Amino acid sequence: MSIVTFRKPAFTSLFDEFLTRDLVSTFNDSASGFTLPAVNIQEDENAFHLEVAAPGLTKEAFKLEMEQNVLHISSEKEVQKEEENKAKRFTRKEFSYASFKRSFTLPKHADAEAITAKYENGVLYIAIPKKVEVKTNRLIDIL
Repeated sequence: MSIVTFRKPAFTSLFDEFLTRDLVSTFNDSASGFTLPAVNIQEDENAFHLEVAAPGLTKEAFKLEMEQNVLHISSEKEVQKEEENKAKRFTRKEFSYASFKRSFTLPKHADAEAITAKYENGVLYIAIPKKVEVKTNRLIDIL
């Protein structure tokens, strides 16, 4: 498996067998400056950590949902500006709308039920714990 990106051809990375992005849809609006946010993925012994760079949004603008072992991260932003000057007899009303959606297929050893997220200083932090492996065959000491 490989991580797919629109900016470069598909490439192989360390996380290929652990976390693979499989769907991306985006709305790039150069006028509003809203583009597909960058995502950093890190792995440690206990979890996968995603950092989604999305400054200017609020935590309420994000939607995280699981669907058949796929984590979907999306956001919608609507901006409206209205300006009126009765002396010069004009009214101007502008609005813009931007959205993005990133999807990641989780590995089988990820614990989808224990995912946590927080938004702080323009970055959405997502922690995906790994399932604790239970060994069925073991010798039990008698005390």
